Amino acid sequence: MKGWRVEVKVPASTANLGPGFDAVGMAFQLYTTVSMELADKTVIRLHGDKLEGLPLDKTNLIYKVASLVFERAGYGTPELIIDIDSEVPLTRGLGSSAAAIVGALVAANQLSGKPFTNDELYRMSAELEGHPDNVGASFFGGIIVAFIGEKDVPYVRLPVPEHLEALAVIPDFELSTEKARDVLPTMYSRKDVVFTTGHAGVLIAALATGNLSLLGAAMEDVIHQPFRLQLVPGLEEILKEAHRYGALGVALSGAGPTILTLIDKRKPYDELKDFMIHTLEAYNIHSTVLHLVPDETGVVVNTFRAVTEQRR
Repeated sequence: MKGWRVEVKVPASTANLGPGFDAVGMAFQLYTTVSMELADKTVIRLHGDKLEGLPLDKTNLIYKVASLVFERAGYGTPELIIDIDSEVPLTRGLGSSAAAIVGALVAANQLSGKPFTNDELYRMSAELEGHPDNVGASFFGGIIVAFIGEKDVPYVRLPVPEHLEALAVIPDFELSTEKARDVLPTMYSRKDVVFTTGHAGVLIAALATGNLSLLGAAMEDVIHQPFRLQLVPGLEEILKEAHRYGALGVALSGAGPTILTLIDKRKPYDELKDFMIHTLEAYNIHSTVLHLVPDETGVVVNTFRAVTEQRR
C-alpha cells in the first residue's frame, strides 16, 4: 500500500493475575501508537517520554517485527517511516513489548495488503513474545485466557466484570523479563501444581461470572511470585496487606516490578494508593500509581493518505 499511512493503537496489559502464569492477560486504557508507511529510506521517530533509549535504526523491535511480516508475505525487506508514541512505561510489567509487537504486526499486515488473518497474527505475536497472555489482551481487549498449541493459539476472551478496575504501583526501576524468569525454579512439587491449577481455575471462573469476592484468594500464587520477592522490595508486604486497604486482589504485574491491585471502582481507593506508595518508600523506592481502566476494544486501526502523498 504505497502512498498510505497506517496508524495502530494498542492497549497495555497485565499478565498472570497471580496463578494464571503465562496464560491470563487483561488489557487497559494505556496505549502505544504505531504509525507506519512505506518509504525510500527507513526513518524511526520516537515521541513522548516513555521511549528513551530505544534504537532509531533497523535494530528497533517494531521495525524487525514489521520486516518479518513483509518477508513472510513475499515482499522482501521494506524501507519504512515509523512513528512510535507510548503511554506505557518500558520494562515495568505492563506489556510494553507485547504492545510493540502487536502494533508492528498489525500495521505491517495492513500495509502489505492483509495477507494474514488476525488469528495468524496472534500466533506470530505469541511466538515472538514467548507467551500468549499480554499479546492476546493487546490484540482483542478484555481478559484473555490462552495457551500456545502445536498449530495455533487457542484462546477465550472474557469481558471485564462490571465495576472492576485496577491500581498499579510502578516502582522507579526497570526489571527485565529475562532476569525475572531466571529466578524461577525448573521443577515444582505436586502440591504447588495442584495449588496452582485450583487457584487459576477459580480465578478464571470468578472473572467469567463476576464473582469479585473470590479474587483475593484466587489470585494467590506459588509458581512465580515467591521467587520474585527478592527482585521487588515491598512486594511481600503489598501481597499480604493490600486487601486491608480495599484491594479485591493483588499480584505482580507480569514479570514486574509493577504491582497490580484490582479494585471496585465504586469504592474509594486513596488509602490503598497511599499504602502502596509508603510501602515502597520504606525501601527508598520512588513510585508512581496509575488508576487503570480496562480496555474492551483491543487494537484499533486507521488508514490515511501518507503525508508525502498529500503534498503532491
